[in-house]
Amino acid sequence: MCAQRRLHPIARALLGSILPVFLTNDSPRVTDDGDSIADSVQECRAALQGCPPSHSDRSMTFNNLALSLQNRFEQRGVPSDLDEAIELHQAALLLRPPGHSRRSTSLNNLAISLHDRFKHQGVQSDLDEAIELHRAALLLRPPGHSRRSTSLNNLAISLHDRFKHQGVPSDLDEAIELYRAALLLCPPGHSDRSASLYNLATSLQHRFKQRGVPSDLDEAIEFYRAALLLRRPGHSRRLMTLNNLATSLQHRFEQRGVPSDLDEAIELHQAALLLCPPGRSDRSVSLNNLATSLQDRFKQRGVPSDLDEAIELHQAALLLCPPGRSDRSVSLNNLATSLQDRFKQRGVPSDLDEAIELHQAALLLCPPGHSDRSVSLNNLANSLQNRFEQRGVPSDLDEAIELHQAALLLRPPGHSHRSVPLNNLANSLHDRFKQRGVQSDLDEAIELHQAALLLRPPGHSDRSASLINLANSLQDRFKQRGVQSDLDEAIELHQAALLLRPPGHSHRSWTLINLANSLLNRFQHRGTQSDLDEAFRVYVQLSYLSHAVSRRDLTAAKSWATSAEEMNHNSALLAYQTALKFVDQHVTMLQSSPHLFDVMRMATASLAMDAFSCSVRHGALTTAVELVEQGRAVFWTQLARLRSPLEELSLSGDTGAALEKEFNQLSFGLRSSLDQSTGEQSPQIRQLTIQWNDVVSRIRMLPDFSRFLLPPLFSNLQKAAEEGPVIIVNASRYGCDALIIFSAQDPAHVPLDILQTEVSELSSEFQSLAETFGASDCQPKLVSILRKLWDCVIDPVVRALRASEIHHGSRIWWCPTAEFTLLPLHAAGPYEKNKNNLSDIYISSYTPTLATLIRARQRVSQEVSPQNFVAIGQANPDRGKELRHVAPELAIVAQCLGPVASFTSLDDGDATVQGALDALHHNQWLHLACHGMPHRTQSFDSSFAMRDGPLMIKEIIRSNWQNPEFAFLSACHTTVGHEKSPDEAIHLAAAMQFSGFRSVIGSMWSVDDEVARQVVSVFYRKLVDGSGRLDCTRAAVALHKAVKSLRKKIPLEQQIVFVHMGV
Repeated sequence: MCAQRRLHPIARALLGSILPVFLTNDSPRVTDDGDSIADSVQECRAALQGCPPSHSDRSMTFNNLALSLQNRFEQRGVPSDLDEAIELHQAALLLRPPGHSRRSTSLNNLAISLHDRFKHQGVQSDLDEAIELHRAALLLRPPGHSRRSTSLNNLAISLHDRFKHQGVPSDLDEAIELYRAALLLCPPGHSDRSASLYNLATSLQHRFKQRGVPSDLDEAIEFYRAALLLRRPGHSRRLMTLNNLATSLQHRFEQRGVPSDLDEAIELHQAALLLCPPGRSDRSVSLNNLATSLQDRFKQRGVPSDLDEAIELHQAALLLCPPGRSDRSVSLNNLATSLQDRFKQRGVPSDLDEAIELHQAALLLCPPGHSDRSVSLNNLANSLQNRFEQRGVPSDLDEAIELHQAALLLRPPGHSHRSVPLNNLANSLHDRFKQRGVQSDLDEAIELHQAALLLRPPGHSDRSASLINLANSLQDRFKQRGVQSDLDEAIELHQAALLLRPPGHSHRSWTLINLANSLLNRFQHRGTQSDLDEAFRVYVQLSYLSHAVSRRDLTAAKSWATSAEEMNHNSALLAYQTALKFVDQHVTMLQSSPHLFDVMRMATASLAMDAFSCSVRHGALTTAVELVEQGRAVFWTQLARLRSPLEELSLSGDTGAALEKEFNQLSFGLRSSLDQSTGEQSPQIRQLTIQWNDVVSRIRMLPDFSRFLLPPLFSNLQKAAEEGPVIIVNASRYGCDALIIFSAQDPAHVPLDILQTEVSELSSEFQSLAETFGASDCQPKLVSILRKLWDCVIDPVVRALRASEIHHGSRIWWCPTAEFTLLPLHAAGPYEKNKNNLSDIYISSYTPTLATLIRARQRVSQEVSPQNFVAIGQANPDRGKELRHVAPELAIVAQCLGPVASFTSLDDGDATVQGALDALHHNQWLHLACHGMPHRTQSFDSSFAMRDGPLMIKEIIRSNWQNPEFAFLSACHTTVGHEKSPDEAIHLAAAMQFSGFRSVIGSMWSVDDEVARQVVSVFYRKLVDGSGRLDCTRAAVALHKAVKSLRKKIPLEQQIVFVHMGV
């Protein structure tokens, strides 16, 4: 569902609230000292009493007493003082009829006191009367009058305030013209110039918010800058000017995405904070504004410290807003929002839980009647819904629905934002229907979406989201009840939505897929050919997307591929190519973090294998190789593809280094913007997309970077077979096949007589059996599995290899996919007398991808003399049982290699996590004897057990070792990856390969301690070449010979447990 779910932060608080800075009385105001104010009122009363009605100064005594009462009102807030001041100003005005020299002064002062009463009591007639009085005063102050600028400014402020309360555009336009005229009367050097600049900037900023005209915002920024120059350090209004200039720059950044605007805003907010030292009442506002701008920068560039600092600032602001303070709810809400942002980035559940608690506390401070209650209800509801989506606790969704219902009641018919709670409540009810199947939830959701759509007429920014939400709800009801009119209406709504999301729109793909799926649905129910043709015309438009790719686009392309397969449509291969292109483009913008690649793992499941199968069925064998390579082992592929070229780019000169920095910043900013986006495309996404495409184009123009971020072509991938053929063995729901890659000829296709379901069953059977290895009855079952593998998979491949004249004893490399990755292909055979098993015919190695093998070949061995070898053994780890044969095993390695290499041994207390990492920085050859600890659900937590804890994959891949050559991982389960995504190959052996080891030996299941010692003993004797040097390219042959020599001494499952990966 294209759900429009918005988190509504309560508007950031602004110092000075970007209000105009002065309404000016024409008579001097008395001092602000409390005692002197009281004395002044008494003195003015006495003066009035001593001034009879006919006295020429009586109007002046009315005016003076009025001003004294106004001053006292400002100090003490007693309404009767202001009411009396207004009556006195009215009396003074009556004594100054048209033609009186001081009439304009009385008009102005009465207007200001009425304006003050409007601000405190909200009676609209007071403001309207004030405006009329200011107009009359202005007429009495024609061009050239010394007080004209004051009257222009005061009338402008009153009109500006009326605009804010009534929203009449002409009031704001007139205010701006008056501010401009006032500014002309305050030339450089005039004492009121900074205030005039500030007022004009503020009114332009408000008009920009209303109408979005960019020139208004640009002009506001210029005037704020000019005002700031006149308000040097020490000026009483410098703080509010810093703050409002910063806020304007933030608005411009949100519109246009220019990073320098945001950087400057942050610097200004930092300067403002320095003017609010601890103890100052408005420090919390300044902390909040700086925090908000840092949060915005984090969303653009992804520097974690910006978000962490924002959270700390919000926490500090909250401490300054103790219970009872009016702005505490704003601080609670802003801190909650920043914690939710961190949860989305890092997935720490406690951040989301704390955000919910803060939203709950904010809601308690917005009781019935509070202006922010509906926003607070909505924020809490959305955070609970996020938690429901994460953990599936039904009570979270139920509470979210109740909160959305309460928010809707606070936005009755006629409310300008009623469509938002209608939409959000509808989405929550739809979610609950999908979870529990209660029909009334779906019916109510449809009614609410219909009501929301009526409030979003043509031209409304959220109309397309409402069209799609209503269409999806109707489609779901059609699936439940089969009413044809629901489906017809859904299609019409999707078509209308597509018109509002033209090419280049970031949500176009989802609109295309919704329309195509609904047309396909109607074809399946009515059989109208035109619906089928139109559905695939719509699907094909996905291949022309021009915007930055999101996860949603990838899901859309996969849906197209599935539909094309089901309907046997000729666009299937194009669909797979589009989907895998989207994988490439999307992962390029992802951080190389386990959390984000877990998301991609779910998104790409089976895609590459199905694409391979489709290509083979179309006879496009080289395309099959390209696509399966493109869509498997995404984590390693992306790390390798980015690490090496970006390192090379940063080292290629100043231009390359600058482009590398720009690329990284834009990639994160674009990903963050796409993650935040819910409904309509933001200008920021459009701007970042243009900038990202531009920087990639500029990188590709550099020498040797023409294929930057592009997947390798078959002509490059074929290099993997330079030392012997590579066999891709693929399992897909559409069929199982093998392709043999040769170095100088086209791939050979070998159809396999086995279904994916059978491969899956065989794999499950083998995994269960592997857990019992060591028991007396396991060997017959193991032989049965290896025979089945031989008959259905390996024997046809061997026949094809022989037909291609791959001679007996040659090396071959297996590149299995899907469930095949969990099976011991290298050990298959008939297991009958006088018949050869695979290991009798060829020497097998493995590679997770072709590119991995190519990279290993390209890293030429460094002629280091002597060769540095470290053997690390941990028999007594932090966790796990004691390994009795580790010490003898290390002794054997030392005995074999001591004479030919610079040998170091690290064991027991020295074999710590840091000790192992340090040793690997100084040695190119490694033997590691310890417990292997696979983690089948959190693969990045798989580890080697050291004395002080686990040495994890995530620590290994962060390392940058110098020219590593070979690693023998004498530990259990070192080639075991994620149980649900074996194709990602996130396991210990692959981590060592990625970290640079050209040749690795690992284990597929548990290794017997004594067997490991025996294998190691023979292996190292075979590894040393005739010249007495170590050669990692001999590792596969050495392992093959070692196992062959021990066949009669160790059980079958231990003969085949070790496998070789790499060169």
